Amino acid sequence: MTDTVKFRGRPSAEQRRPSVFWVLAAIILPLWSLMVRYRFTPGSRLPRSGPFILAPNHYSEIDPIAMGAAVWHLGRLPRFMAKASLFRVPVLGWLLRASGQIPVEREGAARRGVPSGNPMGAANQLIERESGVIVYPEGTLTRDPGLWPMRGKSGAVRLALESGIPLIPVAHWGTQELMPRYEKKIHPFPRKTIRVAVGEPLDLSGFAGRPLDQKTVAAATTMLMDAITALLAELRDEQPPAERWDPSKHQQSETGRF
Repeated sequence: MTDTVKFRGRPSAEQRRPSVFWVLAAIILPLWSLMVRYRFTPGSRLPRSGPFILAPNHYSEIDPIAMGAAVWHLGRLPRFMAKASLFRVPVLGWLLRASGQIPVEREGAARRGVPSGNPMGAANQLIERESGVIVYPEGTLTRDPGLWPMRGKSGAVRLALESGIPLIPVAHWGTQELMPRYEKKIHPFPRKTIRVAVGEPLDLSGFAGRPLDQKTVAAATTMLMDAITALLAELRDEQPPAERWDPSKHQQSETGRF
Protein backbone atom coordinates (compact mmCIF):
# COMPACT_ATOMS: atom_id res chain seq x y z
CA MET A 1 0.00 0.00 0.00
CA THR A 2 1.31 3.45 -0.88
CA ASP A 3 2.45 5.69 1.98
CA THR A 4 -0.10 8.16 3.28
CA VAL A 5 0.16 10.92 5.82
CA LYS A 6 -2.15 12.94 8.02
CA PHE A 7 -2.30 16.28 6.33
CA ARG A 8 -4.13 19.57 6.34
CA GLY A 9 -3.36 22.16 3.70
CA ARG A 10 -2.91 25.82 4.56
CA PRO A 11 -6.21 27.68 4.11
CA SER A 12 -6.41 29.48 0.79
CA ALA A 13 -7.56 33.09 0.48
CA GLU A 14 -11.07 31.92 -0.41
CA GLN A 15 -11.21 29.64 2.65
CA ARG A 16 -10.05 32.44 4.95
CA ARG A 17 -12.77 34.74 3.64
CA PRO A 18 -15.90 34.62 5.88
CA SER A 19 -18.63 32.58 4.22
CA VAL A 20 -21.41 30.10 4.89
CA PHE A 21 -18.75 27.39 4.61
CA TRP A 22 -17.47 28.44 8.04
CA VAL A 23 -20.89 27.62 9.51
CA LEU A 24 -21.19 24.35 7.59
CA ALA A 25 -17.68 23.28 8.60
CA ALA A 26 -18.38 24.10 12.27
CA ILE A 27 -21.54 21.99 12.19
CA ILE A 28 -20.52 19.07 9.99
CA LEU A 29 -16.80 18.49 10.47
CA PRO A 30 -16.77 17.72 14.22
CA LEU A 31 -19.36 14.98 13.74
CA TRP A 32 -17.71 13.77 10.54
CA SER A 33 -14.35 13.59 12.29
CA LEU A 34 -15.81 11.22 14.88
CA MET A 35 -16.50 8.78 12.05
CA VAL A 36 -13.66 9.47 9.62
CA ARG A 37 -9.94 10.21 9.58
CA TYR A 38 -8.13 11.24 6.40
CA ARG A 39 -4.77 10.10 5.11
CA PHE A 40 -3.34 11.77 2.01
CA THR A 41 -0.55 10.52 -0.20
CA PRO A 42 2.56 12.75 -0.05
CA GLY A 43 2.32 15.45 -2.68
CA SER A 44 -1.48 15.56 -2.67
CA ARG A 45 -2.41 19.19 -3.10
CA LEU A 46 -4.79 21.54 -4.86
CA PRO A 47 -3.96 24.87 -6.52
CA ARG A 48 -3.76 27.64 -3.94
CA SER A 49 -5.86 29.90 -6.15
CA GLY A 50 -7.69 29.94 -9.43
CA PRO A 51 -10.29 27.60 -10.93
CA PHE A 52 -9.89 23.85 -11.19
CA ILE A 53 -11.98 20.79 -12.00
CA LEU A 54 -11.54 17.87 -9.60
CA ALA A 55 -12.46 14.46 -11.01
CA PRO A 56 -12.77 11.65 -8.40
CA ASN A 57 -13.82 8.01 -8.51
CA HIS A 58 -17.31 7.23 -7.23
CA TYR A 59 -18.54 4.06 -5.50
CA SER A 60 -20.62 5.13 -2.47
CA GLU A 61 -23.59 7.43 -1.95
CA ILE A 62 -21.62 9.24 0.75
CA ASP A 63 -18.69 10.05 -1.55
CA PRO A 64 -19.71 13.70 -2.07
CA ILE A 65 -19.48 14.42 1.65
CA ALA A 66 -16.19 12.55 1.87
CA MET A 67 -14.72 14.42 -1.08
CA GLY A 68 -16.12 17.77 0.06
CA ALA A 69 -14.44 17.37 3.46
CA ALA A 70 -11.21 16.29 1.78
CA VAL A 71 -11.18 19.42 -0.38
CA TRP A 72 -11.75 21.53 2.76
CA HIS A 73 -8.81 19.80 4.47
CA LEU A 74 -6.69 20.59 1.41
CA GLY A 75 -7.42 24.29 1.86
CA ARG A 76 -10.05 24.99 -0.80
CA LEU A 77 -13.84 25.30 -0.80
CA PRO A 78 -15.83 22.31 -2.09
CA ARG A 79 -18.35 23.07 -4.82
CA PHE A 80 -20.47 20.83 -6.99
CA MET A 81 -22.70 21.29 -10.00
CA ALA A 82 -26.32 21.05 -8.86
CA LYS A 83 -29.59 20.86 -10.78
CA ALA A 84 -30.92 24.35 -11.40
CA SER A 85 -34.34 23.29 -10.12
CA LEU A 86 -32.87 22.78 -6.63
CA PHE A 87 -32.00 26.47 -6.46
CA ARG A 88 -35.71 27.26 -6.54
CA VAL A 89 -36.43 25.22 -3.40
CA PRO A 90 -36.92 27.45 -0.33
CA VAL A 91 -34.04 27.38 2.15
CA LEU A 92 -32.14 24.77 0.13
CA GLY A 93 -31.84 27.19 -2.77
CA TRP A 94 -30.49 29.89 -0.48
CA LEU A 95 -27.95 27.48 0.99
CA LEU A 96 -26.79 26.36 -2.46
CA ARG A 97 -26.37 29.94 -3.64
CA ALA A 98 -24.69 31.06 -0.42
CA SER A 99 -22.17 28.23 -0.63
CA GLY A 100 -21.33 28.95 -4.26
CA GLN A 101 -22.73 25.77 -5.79
CA ILE A 102 -23.18 25.98 -9.55
CA PRO A 103 -26.68 25.72 -11.05
CA VAL A 104 -26.86 23.81 -14.31
CA GLU A 105 -29.69 22.53 -16.44
CA ARG A 106 -30.36 18.89 -17.14
CA GLU A 107 -30.50 19.26 -20.90
CA GLY A 108 -27.80 17.17 -22.50
CA ALA A 109 -26.84 15.41 -19.28
CA ALA A 110 -26.97 11.91 -20.68
CA ARG A 111 -24.89 12.96 -23.62
CA ARG A 112 -22.22 14.86 -21.70
CA GLY A 113 -22.11 13.04 -18.39
CA VAL A 114 -22.72 16.14 -16.28
CA PRO A 115 -25.99 17.95 -15.61
CA SER A 116 -25.21 20.84 -17.89
CA GLY A 117 -26.77 22.00 -21.10
CA ASN A 118 -24.21 24.82 -21.22
CA PRO A 119 -20.76 23.72 -20.03
CA MET A 120 -19.18 27.07 -20.91
CA GLY A 121 -21.69 28.84 -18.68
CA ALA A 122 -20.48 26.72 -15.77
CA ALA A 123 -16.86 27.30 -16.78
CA ASN A 124 -17.35 31.06 -16.85
CA GLN A 125 -18.66 30.97 -13.30
CA LEU A 126 -15.59 29.05 -12.16
CA ILE A 127 -13.24 31.47 -13.90
CA GLU A 128 -15.03 34.56 -12.60
CA ARG A 129 -15.06 33.25 -9.02
CA GLU A 130 -11.61 31.60 -9.29
CA SER A 131 -13.18 28.57 -7.67
CA GLY A 132 -13.00 24.82 -8.08
CA VAL A 133 -15.71 22.29 -8.80
CA ILE A 134 -15.99 18.55 -8.18
CA VAL A 135 -17.29 16.58 -11.18
CA TYR A 136 -17.74 12.81 -11.10
CA PRO A 137 -16.62 11.62 -14.55
CA GLU A 138 -18.45 8.30 -14.22
CA GLY A 139 -21.71 10.17 -13.71
CA THR A 140 -22.96 7.64 -11.16
CA LEU A 141 -21.71 4.92 -8.83
CA THR A 142 -19.34 2.53 -10.56
CA ARG A 143 -20.88 -0.77 -11.61
CA ASP A 144 -17.53 -2.54 -11.56
CA PRO A 145 -17.79 -5.57 -9.21
CA GLY A 146 -14.47 -4.68 -7.58
CA LEU A 147 -15.31 -0.96 -7.16
CA TRP A 148 -12.77 0.08 -9.79
CA PRO A 149 -13.61 3.08 -11.97
CA MET A 150 -15.84 2.15 -14.90
CA ARG A 151 -16.00 3.77 -18.31
CA GLY A 152 -16.15 7.54 -17.94
CA LYS A 153 -18.52 10.02 -19.46
CA SER A 154 -17.29 13.11 -21.21
CA GLY A 155 -18.55 15.92 -18.95
CA ALA A 156 -15.43 16.74 -16.93
CA VAL A 157 -13.13 16.44 -19.94
CA ARG A 158 -15.34 18.49 -22.21
CA LEU A 159 -15.55 21.24 -19.60
CA ALA A 160 -11.75 21.29 -19.29
CA LEU A 161 -11.07 21.19 -23.03
CA GLU A 162 -13.53 23.97 -23.80
CA SER A 163 -12.37 26.26 -20.99
CA GLY A 164 -8.71 25.48 -20.39
CA ILE A 165 -9.39 25.04 -16.66
CA PRO A 166 -6.97 22.52 -15.05
CA LEU A 167 -8.44 19.03 -14.77
CA ILE A 168 -7.16 17.17 -11.70
CA PRO A 169 -7.66 13.41 -11.20
CA VAL A 170 -8.17 12.19 -7.64
CA ALA A 171 -8.84 8.81 -6.05
CA HIS A 172 -10.08 7.89 -2.60
CA TRP A 173 -10.57 4.58 -0.83
CA GLY A 174 -12.39 3.77 2.39
CA THR A 175 -15.87 5.26 2.08
CA GLN A 176 -17.24 1.82 1.16
CA GLU A 177 -16.62 0.81 4.77
CA LEU A 178 -18.60 3.80 6.02
CA MET A 179 -21.46 3.29 3.57
CA PRO A 180 -21.27 0.30 1.20
CA ARG A 181 -22.38 0.75 -2.37
CA TYR A 182 -26.19 0.81 -2.82
CA GLU A 183 -26.75 0.98 0.95
CA LYS A 184 -28.38 3.89 2.74
CA LYS A 185 -27.14 3.05 6.22
CA ILE A 186 -23.95 4.54 7.67
CA HIS A 187 -21.60 2.35 9.73
CA PRO A 188 -19.77 4.99 11.80
CA PHE A 189 -17.96 2.77 14.29
CA PRO A 190 -15.20 1.89 14.50
CA ARG A 191 -13.79 5.08 13.02
CA LYS A 192 -12.95 4.67 9.33
CA THR A 193 -9.84 5.80 7.46
CA ILE A 194 -10.26 7.39 4.04
CA ARG A 195 -7.11 7.50 1.96
CA VAL A 196 -6.86 10.16 -0.73
CA ALA A 197 -4.44 10.60 -3.63
CA VAL A 198 -4.54 13.81 -5.67
CA GLY A 199 -2.76 13.64 -9.01
CA GLU A 200 -1.13 16.29 -11.12
CA PRO A 201 -3.36 18.26 -13.51
CA LEU A 202 -3.96 16.22 -16.64
CA ASP A 203 -1.77 17.24 -19.59
CA LEU A 204 -4.31 17.91 -22.33
CA SER A 205 -1.91 19.81 -24.57
CA GLY A 206 -1.95 16.96 -27.09
CA PHE A 207 -5.58 17.80 -27.84
CA ALA A 208 -4.97 21.50 -28.47
CA GLY A 209 -6.24 22.61 -31.85
CA ARG A 210 -8.18 19.42 -32.46
CA PRO A 211 -11.93 19.56 -33.04
CA LEU A 212 -13.93 18.56 -30.00
CA ASP A 213 -15.54 15.66 -31.80
CA GLN A 214 -16.43 12.29 -30.29
CA LYS A 215 -13.01 10.81 -31.02
CA THR A 216 -11.10 13.62 -29.32
CA VAL A 217 -13.32 13.73 -26.25
CA ALA A 218 -13.30 9.92 -25.93
CA ALA A 219 -9.50 9.81 -26.04
CA ALA A 220 -9.18 12.53 -23.39
CA THR A 221 -11.78 10.81 -21.21
CA THR A 222 -9.83 7.55 -21.42
CA MET A 223 -6.71 9.44 -20.33
CA LEU A 224 -8.56 10.84 -17.32
CA MET A 225 -10.00 7.48 -16.27
CA ASP A 226 -6.57 5.86 -16.64
CA ALA A 227 -5.10 8.50 -14.31
CA ILE A 228 -7.82 8.02 -11.68
CA THR A 229 -7.45 4.23 -11.88
CA ALA A 230 -3.67 4.45 -11.46
CA LEU A 231 -4.08 6.59 -8.32
CA LEU A 232 -6.62 4.15 -6.90
CA ALA A 233 -4.36 1.18 -7.67
CA GLU A 234 -1.63 2.81 -5.58
CA LEU A 235 -4.02 3.39 -2.67
CA ARG A 236 -5.31 -0.17 -2.80
CA ASP A 237 -1.94 -1.73 -3.63
CA GLU A 238 -3.75 -3.86 -6.19
CA GLN A 239 -3.78 -4.27 -9.94
CA PRO A 240 -6.93 -2.99 -11.65
CA PRO A 241 -8.79 -5.15 -14.18
CA ALA A 242 -7.22 -5.35 -17.61
CA GLU A 243 -10.44 -4.07 -19.15
CA ARG A 244 -12.48 -1.23 -17.72
CA TRP A 245 -16.09 -2.05 -16.87
CA ASP A 246 -18.45 -0.81 -19.59
CA PRO A 247 -22.10 -0.69 -18.48
CA SER A 248 -23.29 -0.85 -22.08
CA LYS A 249 -21.69 -4.28 -22.43
CA HIS A 250 -23.10 -5.78 -19.25
CA GLN A 251 -26.61 -6.59 -18.21
CA GLN A 252 -26.87 -5.59 -14.57
CA SER A 253 -29.52 -4.47 -12.15
CA GLU A 254 -29.29 -0.87 -11.08
CA THR A 255 -30.21 -1.81 -7.54
CA GLY A 256 -28.44 -5.14 -7.20
CA ARG A 257 -25.44 -5.72 -4.96
CA PHE A 258 -22.25 -7.57 -5.55
